[in-house]
This record gives sequence, C-alpha cells and structure tokens, in this order.
Amino acid sequence: MNPHISIFCRNTQSFIEVEGGESLLSIYNRSDIQLPHPAVTARVNNKSESLNFRIYNTCDVEFVDISDASGMRAYERSLIFVLYKAVDELFPGRRLRVEHSIANGKYCLLGESKEPVEPQTVEAIRGRMQEIIDKDYPFEQKIAHTSDVIEIFEKQGLSKKTELLSTIGDLYTEYYELDGLADMYYSWLVPSTGYLKVFDLQPYAQGMLLLPPDKNNLSQPAQPINQQKMLEAFEKYTTFNEIIGLNGVGVLNRAIDQDKAWALIQVAEALHEKQIAAIAEDIAQRFHQGEARIVLISGPSSSGKTTFSKRLSVQLMTNRLLPAAISLDDYFVNRVDTPLDEDGEYDYESLYALDLKRFNSDLQRLLKGESVALPTYDFKSGSRIENAKTMQLTPNTVLILEGIHALNPELTSSIAQEQKYGIYASALTSLSIDDHNCIPTTDNRLLRRIVRDAKTRGVSPKDTIARWPSVRRGEDKWIFPYQENAHAMFNSSLLFELAVIRDYAIPVLRSVPRNCAEYAEASRLLKFLHYFRSLPEKEIPPTSLLREFLGGSSFRY
Repeated sequence: MNPHISIFCRNTQSFIEVEGGESLLSIYNRSDIQLPHPAVTARVNNKSESLNFRIYNTCDVEFVDISDASGMRAYERSLIFVLYKAVDELFPGRRLRVEHSIANGKYCLLGESKEPVEPQTVEAIRGRMQEIIDKDYPFEQKIAHTSDVIEIFEKQGLSKKTELLSTIGDLYTEYYELDGLADMYYSWLVPSTGYLKVFDLQPYAQGMLLLPPDKNNLSQPAQPINQQKMLEAFEKYTTFNEIIGLNGVGVLNRAIDQDKAWALIQVAEALHEKQIAAIAEDIAQRFHQGEARIVLISGPSSSGKTTFSKRLSVQLMTNRLLPAAISLDDYFVNRVDTPLDEDGEYDYESLYALDLKRFNSDLQRLLKGESVALPTYDFKSGSRIENAKTMQLTPNTVLILEGIHALNPELTSSIAQEQKYGIYASALTSLSIDDHNCIPTTDNRLLRRIVRDAKTRGVSPKDTIARWPSVRRGEDKWIFPYQENAHAMFNSSLLFELAVIRDYAIPVLRSVPRNCAEYAEASRLLKFLHYFRSLPEKEIPPTSLLREFLGGSSFRY
C-alpha cells in the first residue's frame, strides 16, 4: 500500500492527503477545487507539469486552467495534435506544416507546395477533428530511447523531428501518442481530446487557420482578424528559408556542427540590410514627391526598433536625406496628470500619458519650416522641462519618430496622411522547431529582453519575467491593433539568433529561484533552448540588430 503524503494546494490554500504515486489528474478529480474552467496542467513547486504527473513527495501544487497563459499553450498544442491526427487519417502521407501564429490563430499549410487548401478540405478536416474530440481519446505520455523515437517518426514521415532529435543528443525522448499516432511537443498537452471543446478551423490565405478559444471569451473560438501585411512579411522569410534549405532547428543545428553557420549569419544579415535599404528607397521616393516627411516606427518590446531606426537613418542618408529624431518620451504629461490603469497605478503605456496637443502643434510648426523649441522630460521629478533646444527642418530633413504609439492615427491626428510613413518592426520568427512546433515571436522577444535586461540594465530575469504579462497587455491594447496601418513591415528576427542567445540566456534563467512563481516560465524557456546547438557570437557584425541585446554594437544608444 502506498504511503499517504500531504500536499499543499495553492488553489484552496489548504493541505490535501494523497497516496504516493497518485496522478495530479486523480487528485484534481476527487478534490473540491473551484476553477473557472477545467484544469489542464499544473505547477508543482513552481514548475509546469502535465496532469499525468505523479506525486511521490510533499510539494506545493497549483492547478491551472486555460485562463492562465500556460494552460492556453497546452490547449493550443493539443489542438495541433488533433489537427495532425485528422490530416493523417483523411490524407495519409500529406505533410502538415504549422507555420506561425497570426490573426488570432495558428496558420497551417498542407503538402510540400504552396497550393491553396480548398475550403471543402478544411471543412472535412474540421469535421474529423470534432469527431476525435467527441471520442475523448487520451493523450498518452511515453518515453523511449531517442533512437527508437526517431524510428517511429521516420515511419510517419516526420523528417523535421528526426533531424532535430538526431542533433540534440538526448539519450531518452518524451513523446505523446494519440490513438496510435505519435508526435512530440516541447511542453505538456491536456489529458485527453475531450478537453478541447472550443476551437475552429477556417480557410485563411493559402492555408487554414486553427483557432483556439478567444482569450476574452473562453467559451467561444477566437475570430480571425485581417493581418495580410504581417502574413506577407512572414511568407517572405519562410520562402527565403526554403530556398536556402533552412526550414527547421535540426537543420540549423547540423549547420552549426558542420561549421557552416558563418554563411547563414552573413546571408541573414545581408537580408536585413536589403530590407532596410528597400524601405529607405521607398521613403526617399515619396519624400521627393512631397510626401513622407515623418517616418513613424512602431513595434512591441524587444523588437529591435532602436537599432532598426539607426540603420534606417544610415540608408536614408545614402538617399540624400537628413534624418532627425524626436523622442516621444519628451512629450509625457507631468506625472500628476498621467492616467491611471485598472490597478490605480500610473499608466505610462497609455497614449494619453502624452501631451498630444503640444506634440501635434510642434510637428505642424516643424513641417512649416519654423524653428521649434522642443521640451525634455525629467523622469526623476516626473515633469516636462522647457529649454533652449531647438529644431528646424531643412528641405532635405525627414523626421524619425520611434515609439509604441507611432502607428496609432490619434498620435498624429493633425498631420496629413500623405506626410506620414509608417513602419512596423517585430521579430516575426520564421524558423520552426519542426513541422508541428513553431517558435512564438513572443518567446523570441522575451529571451532578447531577459538577456538585455540582465546584461545592460541590471534587471534580474525574475523581474523581467514578472513584468512580461503587463508588457504584453500593453502591446495588445496599444500596438497590435494598429500594425496593419504600416506602409512597410520589418522582420527583425535572424535565423541564427536563438542559437547565439541561448549561451547568454541559460545561465541567467538558471538563476531564477525555485521558490518564486517566475520559475515556471524560466524552466519552460530552458527546456525550449535545449533544442538549439550553441553558436558563438564572434561572426556577428557590430551593426547587427542582435547587438542591441548582446552588447558590442557600433551604434550608440
């Protein structure tokens, strides 16, 4: 008979007696734990675990539903497996590619080519997914020698997974089975398909969009939104990846092992420069037609906006334009006049933390050729200071304005539309772990920020992780709704960057203590980085956008 163990349940703030070896799912099902939705995963001693995890020692347990970001990720991964199962049954041997997150869902393609997925095909797959969900098949966790798992995936035609597993050097590999079909995900799934009652699958562009529950109404699937420009930006990079044969992390690892990564670095950096030069030429052409006097650069946290704006300025000068920058920070209202958020704290992310009237007035006067005294903002006192610093535009001056609100029409409401040129910059990660595991752009940006904060700002990874949900809420409210207003999109991701960042990120992530809530996210990111081989930074040029986060840039910030 198994001994009884006392665990502390954080959901009820009480102790629960369990049998040694009992699963979290069993404990949850027999306990009176009130959550808005059924638990899908749990945190054990601040580390995310599957509900199949068994308890053998005293510990803290917190059950998690899909209202938590970790729970939603498990739900989305599980939906992808159901989608794979449906495709495998209806179209045996046809490749499913989960390309990236976009338009509130996961954009997916079928086959090797870019032939459109027909609406009737999407409807058939959706119907089979619903049948699989209704049958409530279990997602069975398994572990085996990696060589045996590779053999399983080879038989299923999952070449990207076999390439990955053959390069990371693990003796054993965890994977899942769904009604006899195997797959591998870099974190946990829900216990069974019956948990996945809310979803949709719709035709989208050339493929289909897998839609999880709406984060604002979890009882309904998310609704697609128009992100055509972002889709085009993604597709340019995925096409580029296919041309150079780099369409998975396993291939990148192999290139690193064979000492061929230097060529990838040079090509990726050249692609960035080509993009920036093309944007600068477009601006210059419009400028000389009497338009595009103000360049507005927006993008989420750690998207590389600052380095991008500096490199764009260089390219603008090669087009005989003189860039001049204005800082939005200098137009903050006095701290006492700053709007408050829902917690009663100063909301510096709000558009209305800026003096819009003064800002627009200064812009109008500058465009008329007047000499304008620009303010500065003293963050220590929380007040704006008028000083003798003046600016006057020459006939060849183009204003550069970088900030999270740059693409919000209300920011520059008094400026004629033709005078504005909008750019959206973000790390639109185009490299995938394998066909069924895309790399979230959010994870890419978070890792950049963790490294930069620890290296140059003296901020611990624990504090960066703790602040990230607030940063993301601000992006959802003030940045993402306006990204399609851009004339141009700049993808700041670099194919090789996570292989470089890992050596900086792993030591600082390991410093996050186990006795804090942020440990769960730190351990998830460590598991994610395990898939990447290490790539030394020595080949990265000092003008690289990645230097904004690693240090060693030739630009001054």
